[in-house]
Amino acid sequence: MDEHQAGILLECASKYPIPKGVKISYGTAGFRADASILSSTVFRVGILAALRSLKTKSVIGLMITASHNQISDNGVKIADPSGGMLTQEWEPFADLLANAPDPQNLVKLISEFAKKENISFTGVYSAEVLLGRDTRPSGESLLEAARQGITSVVGALATGMGILTTPQLHWMVRYRNKGKSSLESDYFKQISNSFRCLMDYIPREMIASEMDELIVDGANGVGGEKLEVVKKTLSGLVIQVRNSGKEGEGVLNQGVGADFVQKEKIVPSGFGQIDVGKRCASLDGDADRLVYFHVLLGSNNKIELVDGDKILSLFALYIKQQLIILNKEDGHHVHLGIVQTAYANGASTDYLKKMGLEVVLTPTGVKYLHEKAYEYDIGIYFEANGHGTILFSASFLSWLETRNKELASTSEGSEQQLSVKRLLAVSELINQAVGDALSGVLLVEVILRHTGWSIQRWSELYQDLPSRQLKVKVVDRTAVITTNAETEVVKPAGLQEAINCEVAKYTMGRSFIRPSGTEDVIRVYAEASTQEEADHLAKSVAQHVDRFLGFGSS
Repeated sequence: MDEHQAGILLECASKYPIPKGVKISYGTAGFRADASILSSTVFRVGILAALRSLKTKSVIGLMITASHNQISDNGVKIADPSGGMLTQEWEPFADLLANAPDPQNLVKLISEFAKKENISFTGVYSAEVLLGRDTRPSGESLLEAARQGITSVVGALATGMGILTTPQLHWMVRYRNKGKSSLESDYFKQISNSFRCLMDYIPREMIASEMDELIVDGANGVGGEKLEVVKKTLSGLVIQVRNSGKEGEGVLNQGVGADFVQKEKIVPSGFGQIDVGKRCASLDGDADRLVYFHVLLGSNNKIELVDGDKILSLFALYIKQQLIILNKEDGHHVHLGIVQTAYANGASTDYLKKMGLEVVLTPTGVKYLHEKAYEYDIGIYFEANGHGTILFSASFLSWLETRNKELASTSEGSEQQLSVKRLLAVSELINQAVGDALSGVLLVEVILRHTGWSIQRWSELYQDLPSRQLKVKVVDRTAVITTNAETEVVKPAGLQEAINCEVAKYTMGRSFIRPSGTEDVIRVYAEASTQEEADHLAKSVAQHVDRFLGFGSS
C-alpha cells in the first residue's frame, strides 16, 4: 500500500471513530447492534467489501439490514461473488477490522492483510460493491458510511441498488458475476416468469380446483412493499398483503413477522378470527424468512404453524416426485440431499427418512447448511425459523438442459419432459444465493396447486414432537466442545453420558446442548412425546449443565 492510499484511509477513518467500550463480532448474519453505535463498523465493512472485490476480481454486495431485529437495531452483511455469505475464512479479519482501536491501527491491519492475501492497490482491477438497504430509518446514514468506506479504497466503485430485500441484493450479486443483467426489474421478471411456467405445468385435473387468496403478513418491512409489486405480475394467484410497511401502518417486526409468529405461535397484528382456516404466510423484516399458518377457531388468536421444516418437506416431496418421473425411463442417478440442523423437529427428520430421502445434519447456522447443500445435484435446506432454499449443481442443470432438448425432439409434451421443465423452472424461481421469502411463497403456492392440498392437509404431513429450549448461564461457554453436528458433547467428560441417561427415561426423547456464539450461555434443546416430558427432560439436562459448568461448579 502506497502513502497516498494510506493517507486517504487515515483521513476517512478519522471521521468514523469507534464508540467507547464497543466490541462487536461478525456472526452468520454479519454485524448487528443498536444503529446508534454502528457507523464506524459499517464504514470499515465498506473497506472490507472493496478488499474482497479486489481479491476475488468480482462484484461484491453490502447490505444494511438487521432482518427480524427491532427497528432501533441495524446491521451490515457482505455477499460474496456467488451471492452467498462472506467466506468464513475472512470473518476473523472482519472482527479485527471492526475493532481496530484507531485509524493508525486500522491502516496497519489493512496493509498487513493485503500483503498476506496478495491484494493489489495498483488499480489494475477496479473494485465494485453493490449497496442495498432495508426500510429502517437508520439505513440511509449507515449506507453513506458504507459508501465512504468503499470509496476510501482508491478506484473502488459503490453502486447503490436502492431499498431492497436482503435476498434481492444477494441475487443481484450472483447474476452480475455471471455476466447477466441484474436490475431489480430482472429479479421480478425472472420469478414471475418461472412461476407462470410452473403454473402452466400443473396437471390439467388440478387446474379446476381454485384456491382461496393467500394472506401475507409483510412484517411492516421491505418484503411487504416488494410483494405488492410482485403480485401485480402474477395470474392464477391472488395475494392480500397486510402489514405492508406503508406509512402509519405499524412498526417493523413489532408484533408481526415470521420470527414473531414462529416463536409465539399466535397471530401477527392485523390478523384474527376473521381469518380462521385461511391460508396465511408471514415474512420477516428483510424477507429472507418465511412461515405459513392458519388461525384456529375460537382459540384466542392461536395458530397452527407451518414452519420451515414443513416447507422443506413440501419442496422435497415435489422434487422427489419429478425425479421419479424423470427416472422411469432415464435411469440417470440424481443425488438429492436434505440438509437440516439438530434444531429441526425430530418428527420432520423421521418423516423425510421414511419418504426414502437422504437427510444429513450440520452445525447450526445457514452458512453450514448452504455449504453442505452444495455437495448434491439438488440440495434442499431449511431451518425451522423459515430460512432456506434449494441448490442445483451446475453439472445437473447442464444435464437437464441437454435432456430437455433431446425430449423436445423425441417426445414433446411427455410426462418426462414436463418433469425436466418443472425442475428447470424451480431452479429459476428459487433464489439459489440465499433463502428468499418472496420466491419461497411463489414456490409453495405452485406446489399446493400441483398437489391440490389445502394448508390443513399440508400441516398434517406429520405431527411435531413437543419441544423445549432453555438457556443456562455458565462460567465459560468454550469449555463445551461438541461433535456430530453439535448433537454430542465431547468435553467436559461425563456430561454426554449424563444427558444420555436423562434421554433414556422418555418416549421419543432427544436432547442436545450447544454453546452460544455470543455470550457465556449454554443452549439446551429437548424433545419428547408430550410437552410435560419435553419440559422435564430440558430441565434435567439444564441441571446437569449447571452441575458441570455453572457458577457452583467452579
